Amino acid sequence: MISRFVIAGWGSYRPREIVTSGDLDLRHGHRPGWTQREFGIAARHVAGPDETTSMMAAAAAREALDRAAWDGPPDAIIGGCGVMEQPIPSTSAIVQDRLGLGRSGAPCFDVNQTCLSFVAALDVAGMGIATGRWRRALVFASDIASAGLDPAEPKTRSIFGDGAAALAIEACDDPGRGLLSVASVTQGAHHRLAQLRAGGTRLRVGEGYEALVAGSHFEMDAFGIFKAAAKALPGVIARALVEAGLSHEDIACIVCHQASAPGVAHVKRLFAPNSERVLDLFATTGNQIAASIPTVLAHALETGAARQGDAVLLLGTAAGISATAMVLRL
Repeated sequence: MISRFVIAGWGSYRPREIVTSGDLDLRHGHRPGWTQREFGIAARHVAGPDETTSMMAAAAAREALDRAAWDGPPDAIIGGCGVMEQPIPSTSAIVQDRLGLGRSGAPCFDVNQTCLSFVAALDVAGMGIATGRWRRALVFASDIASAGLDPAEPKTRSIFGDGAAALAIEACDDPGRGLLSVASVTQGAHHRLAQLRAGGTRLRVGEGYEALVAGSHFEMDAFGIFKAAAKALPGVIARALVEAGLSHEDIACIVCHQASAPGVAHVKRLFAPNSERVLDLFATTGNQIAASIPTVLAHALETGAARQGDAVLLLGTAAGISATAMVLRL
């Protein structure tokens, strides 16, 4: 379903504290430069105690709404976080209140597809606009990966970063703009490759403190994820481009999930000889879970890497294992 909308505003937020790879070298007893050579990352931002998921999301959302300069609240607020602030209520309801819109009545809900949550939320917002249910929607993602990392595991400790980003989108009459296509696939047989077992109903208080702590640490088979994701990406890219009526050469900018340095490098190979169109912020942001894709998109809009009229491809993978390609015309 083609959804005609324009990006009226965007915003992003990065936490105040910056942890460098040198800091991690010292923490884990490695020689200087080891972490950067091993993982391709120089620094990432880490949220402080006051920088909660909803606080970061609200900061990014305020920036997006200020740019949009709407004369009232959005018709819907949709959260697309990889990990919610708390199980109940939805993070979007907390963000709505932080924005001073807690009595506006604008419907709020969350959409979750781990690292692809923002893309899924944007898809839902686009469908709401296409059907005429909403004219304006605020979509955000905010994640604190550092909250779920095992301090004794340097691999996961090194590649993840915290942050938030948001888009304010508005219906338009131009048939050539908006969401042109979406292709997505999930292979649930691989669901154990990346998981966070605590925080839901799987692990309960009665199982004891040690079980809850162990389940609160993110578990990942990095090679298994890379292998499954690499196999899934070409198919969703091809389907999205065909549905949009475009070729690789028509895409001005590829906004991909910054999963890892090898992951971004793989996407660059998929788009060779136009690899420079793949935006790569991994070295300074790390993997921000669901906030990764909108952070890169906000960067593209801010710097002019993506301009009005451009065809932009949002591309990523997520635990599940899922893969999605979305084509937007700005």
